[in-house]
Amino acid sequence: MPMKQIKLRKLQMRLKDPFTTSFGTMQDKEFYITEIIDGEGNCGFGESVAFTSPWYSEETVKTNLHIMEDFLIKILQENKISHPDEVSELFKPIKGHNMAKSALEGAIWDLYAKRKNITLAKALGGEKKEIEVGISIGIHPSVKDLLQTIEYYVQEGYKRMKIKIKPGWDVDVLREVRAHFPDTPIMADANSAYTLDDLEHLRELDDLNLTMIEQPLGHDDIVDHAKLQAVMNTPICLDESIHSLEDTRKAIQLGSCKIINIKIGRVGGLTEAKKIHDYCQKHDIAVWCGGMLEAGVGRAHNIALTALNQFILPGDTAGSSRYWEKDIIKPEVIVRDGLITVPSKPGIGYDIDEAALEEFTVDEKIFNF
Repeated sequence: MPMKQIKLRKLQMRLKDPFTTSFGTMQDKEFYITEIIDGEGNCGFGESVAFTSPWYSEETVKTNLHIMEDFLIKILQENKISHPDEVSELFKPIKGHNMAKSALEGAIWDLYAKRKNITLAKALGGEKKEIEVGISIGIHPSVKDLLQTIEYYVQEGYKRMKIKIKPGWDVDVLREVRAHFPDTPIMADANSAYTLDDLEHLRELDDLNLTMIEQPLGHDDIVDHAKLQAVMNTPICLDESIHSLEDTRKAIQLGSCKIINIKIGRVGGLTEAKKIHDYCQKHDIAVWCGGMLEAGVGRAHNIALTALNQFILPGDTAGSSRYWEKDIIKPEVIVRDGLITVPSKPGIGYDIDEAALEEFTVDEKIFNF
């Protein structure tokens, strides 16, 4: 895979609506689009998913640039690569910074698939022709507003509602939701807002027939989650706690969860995500693909990953119009009756909307080989 040039484009895009979780509210999204060009003019694209503030993890947009520019790109310039699986091994001496690693590795995977004239989904071993998707719904000003939002997405055909919760906006709210939507698959996402002191309170969720509760306890914890799962009927899903195959192995061995949310950026790229998928498949642990408010490139990577067979629960990969007035790919990601068709074109399967990419770009850096 001869690489000739890497471009890092910093983009700034405004979400259609503010998105609120237990750790804050976001309206503007800054991120990097990575582009890797080979000697034959083929281009592979990736996307960074870190936020501007270290809410979700310790990584930020600025740290992504620092690690890519000062370390990871130099590693790529100094080594020859024949397959994308080699990238994670090359990056291993750099501790952490999984989202920075993923942004570059994703572009290499896209380039590899395009050079092979196959879809990214096929390159990863995916077999699905379409994937089921749910929707992630932030904290609303009122329960009435929340119910109206859920009703809209139920009518749109989304297969599952993920509702953000936090102390003071949890059990009573979800009771109202369940009363209005008795048969709708619903999950709660706490983003690490609770501790074991809230155990009895969290156990009240067992009465609501939830698909899962996602990451209720500490972002770096698997021990207390095992204690909580032991006394709850509702499956616990781990998100922030899982950064690698090794984390996955330990969490499953401890009984910390029954479900795992695989986010490509959080685990360091598609190679590690596939390893986690394969391990969970072997141990009968359900997985699904979470979202990080991605634009079209990151969304396309999520679609390709979700084509793997053990992604048996609907993910967060909603259509482009859920978040953006205009996306940076064409066609944009479309959801019909809660389903997305896995694209059949080589690589990520979507073309880059060059005009939109230029419109949203606020900075650009180029690195030659």
